[in-house]
Amino acid sequence: MSTTVIGLFTGLLIGLAIAIDGFSGFLLLVVFGTVGFVIGKVLDGDLDVSSMLNSASSRRSR
Repeated sequence: MSTTVIGLFTGLLIGLAIAIDGFSGFLLLVVFGTVGFVIGKVLDGDLDVSSMLNSASSRRSR
């Protein structure tokens, strides 16, 4: 199982544990799942965050 999938499931479980609360809990679950998925992608090396951060900081310095 890849780190991305582990990150997705971890985020989903944390969100589920925090917010069993109706529709707002569902939305929080989706947010945590997305965050876990993105962190897993970064740890797998499939998503390069440094290039995004560098381009954002170069735009601010203009």
